[in-house]
Amino acid sequence: MQHFPTSLFVTGTDTGIGKTVVSAMLTQALSATYWKPIQSGLEEETDTQFVKRVTELPDSQFVKERFQLTEPLSPHASAAIDGVEIKMNDFKLPEFDTENLIVEGAGGLMVPMNGKDMIIDLISYLDLPALLVSRSELGTLNHTFLSLEAMRERDIEILGVVMNGPKNESNRKAIEKYGNIDVLAEIPSMNELGPESLQECFDTEFC
Repeated sequence: MQHFPTSLFVTGTDTGIGKTVVSAMLTQALSATYWKPIQSGLEEETDTQFVKRVTELPDSQFVKERFQLTEPLSPHASAAIDGVEIKMNDFKLPEFDTENLIVEGAGGLMVPMNGKDMIIDLISYLDLPALLVSRSELGTLNHTFLSLEAMRERDIEILGVVMNGPKNESNRKAIEKYGNIDVLAEIPSMNELGPESLQECFDTEFC
């Protein structure tokens, strides 16, 4: 099985890329604690509520968001609407009783949190290794390579890439070759999400 550090940050090349499903899978399979520092958008099910529902893990394995922002926008824009200022020193890693902590970002790496800081800066500030989630289909190469380059410029440890969507051998080989990175898993579309299906997919793809 792939070795995971005690704490890791799940980030992505874009929004809607599958970070939350991957985070849920890791939280379930590792019986980890889950933390979403910034939640943008409260009208529907939040990411924390989603992960809790599909993993069926106890409340004790979920850390409350540091910021719950009303609108489903970039954190800096949603915070401005709510009259909230996000500062880097607002964040610190929570205490947790499990062996692993899964931290999920908001949107892609270069999404602003305030007037100067972006999600990638939060990863650096928390000093966590990152797992990059990318789509498997057309357009992924450019977005993935740019994301890898940005993290390397900040000396962020990159655990690998998880590709989300229909399997694409050509894109996988290109990411590994030109990105000089391991693709740790290829997550297919899942019709039903629950503890069993998440565990099964993890065992198939990560082990």
